[in-house]
Parts: sequence; C-alpha cells; structure tokens
Amino acid sequence: VCFIPGGLDCSICFVSHVLGKVCIHGRQKEILGILVPSLMELTKSDCIWQRICWRLVEYVPDRWMEAVVLGFVQQTPGADVLSRLLGNLVVKNMKAQFVVTQKMLLLQYGHTTAVLQNLLGYLALDSLRRALLIKALQELLETWSSSSAVRHSPPEQQQYISKAILICLSHLKETEIESCRQELLTSMMEGVKCHLDSSLPQIRHLGMIVAESISAKINTDGPVLKFQYEENDEARELKSLLVQTPPFCAVPSLACDDRNEKADSALPVVLESNDKSHAAAPVMLDEEQNTELDSDDDLIPYDMSEDKEVKIKAPVYIRDCIEVLTGCEDMDKWEATVKALESLVRKNPEATREVSVELAKILLHLEEKTYIEGFVELRQRAQVAVLTTDPIPVAKYLTSQFYSLNYSLHQRMDILDVLVLSAQELSYPKSHWKTKHSGAPKPCIQLPHGSDSSKDWRRIVDERIKNKTRRFATGQSQVELASGPNEFNSVAGHFFFPLIQHFDRPLTTFDLLGEDHFVLGRLVHALAVLMYLAVNTVAVAAMGKALLEFVWALRFHTDSYVRQGLLCCISSLLFSVPAECLLEDMTEELLETQSWLGDVVEKDPDGDCRRLALQNLLFMENLKKKLQAAPS
Repeated sequence: VCFIPGGLDCSICFVSHVLGKVCIHGRQKEILGILVPSLMELTKSDCIWQRICWRLVEYVPDRWMEAVVLGFVQQTPGADVLSRLLGNLVVKNMKAQFVVTQKMLLLQYGHTTAVLQNLLGYLALDSLRRALLIKALQELLETWSSSSAVRHSPPEQQQYISKAILICLSHLKETEIESCRQELLTSMMEGVKCHLDSSLPQIRHLGMIVAESISAKINTDGPVLKFQYEENDEARELKSLLVQTPPFCAVPSLACDDRNEKADSALPVVLESNDKSHAAAPVMLDEEQNTELDSDDDLIPYDMSEDKEVKIKAPVYIRDCIEVLTGCEDMDKWEATVKALESLVRKNPEATREVSVELAKILLHLEEKTYIEGFVELRQRAQVAVLTTDPIPVAKYLTSQFYSLNYSLHQRMDILDVLVLSAQELSYPKSHWKTKHSGAPKPCIQLPHGSDSSKDWRRIVDERIKNKTRRFATGQSQVELASGPNEFNSVAGHFFFPLIQHFDRPLTTFDLLGEDHFVLGRLVHALAVLMYLAVNTVAVAAMGKALLEFVWALRFHTDSYVRQGLLCCISSLLFSVPAECLLEDMTEELLETQSWLGDVVEKDPDGDCRRLALQNLLFMENLKKKLQAAPS
C-alpha cells in the first residue's frame, strides 16, 4: 500500500497482476508502448511516482515476471531511465535477477545491442547492483572460455556473448578490475585458445577481439595482446562497445535516497573532466605549429626522373636456383629466383627430376626474407610444378613429412594444398593447363598474298565447299573438348594411401584426433578431392574401400567442419567408384553408411551436414535405380 497526494490510500497489486497477464500473452509492445512513456514523464520530477513504479513491477507474480522485465528492457530508451523505472528490482526479486543476469545473457541471444547496453548499464548504475554486474561478467567469461560451448553453440550466440562481455568491461572501475585481474587473465588465456582452435574464421576473429579488449583492460601500463585480423564492420562495432555511449535521456531523476544523491553528485566530475580536455586542445595546436616550423620542407629533393630500375637476371639452371634459395644474401637475386622458379621447372623437366626431392624440401621450408607480392602463391605454384614434374618421389616425400615432427600446422596444410592442386593438374589434359598458364600471346606472322606458303589447298577447298553449299538448318556447333591420357592414374595411390594411414597416431607436437581438429578437417576435405579426381583410375576401388573405413572411424566427430568433410568423402566415393564395385565389394558397408546418413539428416545440429547427408542418400537411391533398370 502506498500513499498518494490527496489523502487517498490504494493498492496497486491488481494493476500489477493485469500488467503481468497482458505481457505474458505477448502484448508487451502494446501496453508498455503507452505505459513506459507516461511513467518516464511522471518519474522525472516526482519521487513518489518513482516508488509507485517500483511497487508496480515488484508486485507482479513470479510466473509473469520474465515477460514484464523483458518488455521494460526493450521499451526503455536508456539505462538511466530503466534504473528509474525498475529501481533495485533485481536485488529484491530472485526471479527478476535470474531473468536479467542468466536468461537474457546466457540462454537467449536474439536481443539487439541496444537491449544489451540497457540491461548491463542498468546493473552498473547502482552500487547494490554492481555486484550482479561482476557476477554476470564472470559467468559470461566462463561460457566464453568453455571449449564445449565454443564447439557446439552457434556463431550468433557466441557473438552475442562477446558483445555482452565487452559492454561489461566498459562499465568496470579500476578497483573492480584490480580485484578480479587474475580471474580475467585466466579466462582470457583459456578462451582465446578455444576460439583460435575453431575451424570457423568468424569464431577466431571474435576470440582475438575479446582477448585484445580484456588484455587492454587488465594491462593498462604493460604490453597487451595484438592479433592480425581484418578490420571489418563487425570488428569495429565490437570495439566501439568498449566506449560507453551517453544515455539518451540526460535528465537526472530526483534523489529518493542517499544512493541517488551520490550518483547525481558524480555528474559534475564528468563535466569538469570534459572542460579540462577542451582546455588542453589549444596547447596541442601550439605544439603542432611548432613542429611544422621545424620541418624539413625547405630541403630540395633530388631529381630522380631519369633513374632507371636495375633489372636482376634470374638464374637459368635449376641447381643455381637451389644455391640462391639456400645461401644467397642478395635479396634482389633471391626475389628474381622465386618469381622465375615455376617456369624454369616446367621448361627443364629432366634437370628437375635429378633434384626434385631436394627442391621440394627447400620450397616446403622456404620463408619470405623480403616482401614479395604474392609470395605464398609463387611458392605454391613452384611446389606444384616440382610435384607434377616428378610425382612419385616428391609425393612420397611430402606425404611422409605431413606426419613428421617439428612442422607447423601451416606447413602441414601447405602440403595438403600442394597435393590437391598437383592431383588436379595431373588429372586434366595437358592442353588445359598450357592454355591456363600461358600468359604471353603467341607471335602471329602474316604472309603476303603472293607468297607460296599461303596456298593452303585444304583451306581453299573447304572455303569453296562452304560457299557453294546451301544449308536449311544448322545444329549447335560442337566444341571439341581437350583430351589426353590421365597422368594421375598411375600415381593416385602415392598421393592417397600415405595420407590415410597414420591419422590416429598422435605425435608430440601434432594430434589430429585431439586439439588439431582443424587440420583433420583439411585432411578429410583433401582426401575427398583426391577421391573425386581418381575417377576411372585403376586404384579407385581400393581407394574407395579405404576411404569408407576412414569415414566410418570418424563419423561421430564433434567438429562440424570435420563431419562436412566426411560427408564430402561419401559423395566423392559414390561418384568415382563404379556402381558395380560398390554393390559387389562394399554391400554391408554401404548399408551401414545409409543408416548413418539417415541419422545425420534427422539429428545433426549443423545444417550443412544435414544437407550433404540428404544429397548422398538421394545419390545412393539413384544408383540403385540405374542398376535395377540396366539389362542383366
């Protein structure tokens, strides 16, 4: 019961029940769209109306509290207004506290950034509620640093949690940061490791940005974490959340108790600091003017208009290239060698075969000594050229190094990329790659009409026949496709089987079935491509059987990228292996695979996995129908 001016007493429990009933039926926008603006005006200058508004929300039954609190948070234009309307509701009512600190932050992720700022700003505006802000930050960091949550929650939810963490950090004071510095550091180290292990670039970027922000907060004087990532709109939006935005409504509420008076007294301090920053601006301008006076603009530059660039001649022998790449200190010569190596390898296949493994080893360990535009692509194309020139020994070397010690994950993924690109080149006709790689136009020599060389009798006869022939209808012109022997036929096994043999053997620095699951995903996708390119080869049946056993061993992997690769392997197998071999040699395995694909379609949380599994099921049904329709 509250006292209203005019000598009347009334209870607002009935109004609270009506409000809760309307909100729980999904009419928050309609009722609060009218109620909130009216309460904002009434509570601006009247402390009694503030207490009435607090009682109105406090008397809402717990079963309807979530809908009411959510409606107020969404309809209120700022954290200060929300604080004026709800008061310390989250401290007094446990249901409201659960909704604000647990459900809206950890269990839901569809709210806008403005709603998050309202919610966390409301917790930060009162000393009694700041303990809940720190508690919410700790639980958010616990979820953010959980490897299971990073692996299984959707990217939208992880982005939502990252935004909430950054907004919480923007509200923390120095004393609060000092009290939980060690906890923040521990969560940062665990969380950034989980995010960097993810196979999704968006998740890795989120981990980098949040880790940088936490590091900047806890290490104000010392070194901070810095990552290299693309500065896109999402990154800029996340970083902007660390800066507190001024509230929409800057009118302070009347003080109903000592806490509000303290909050009001803090406002002049902010204004005073702003005045100081404005007063310091003219001093900075004077210093800039002084530096301009001391500049070196009066010095006359040298005339370099007639200077000519000195062209460094690239080596013309393969062994000279090896010497330059391994021991030359002349950076210009080293750069010229890197740029010319691919064409030199393709022009001298015999000389390349003599040192192919040594050259492949040098290229695998080659690092960029000086900046070269497109260095990674130049090195990769040179590796592909060496591998396609001498496939068997170089493929044996690269596949053996994939599972060796003391290689970085980047080098192992480079090996996979080179193997896939080389297999693609070997499986295509030579004319296709010649036209693709030939950049310079071929010289064209025109002979005079009177020359004997121009009298090509076949061309003249064909032209006369064409001119004398009348055609009433012409069909579509058929383009003659490039053809040639499949060079991947004899070497497919050397590319495929060594990669599939040792995937389950953990090394000291490399564990495919453990924390290095991103490389496992790349390996699975590479095997799928090699299987696809092995169509019509001699070893395709053996490759298909080995690949099916490999897929069956990993079918329940927790990472969605790995599962997508396994389903791509099934697609490649169904495409490349003849249907007769599939049904005769792998009947039981196919039935088990079909059952597993059905489970994936129904139960897999990843949409791409469900789509790929459904495509494979349809492909298998089509194969069965074709075999049944074929004459025996």
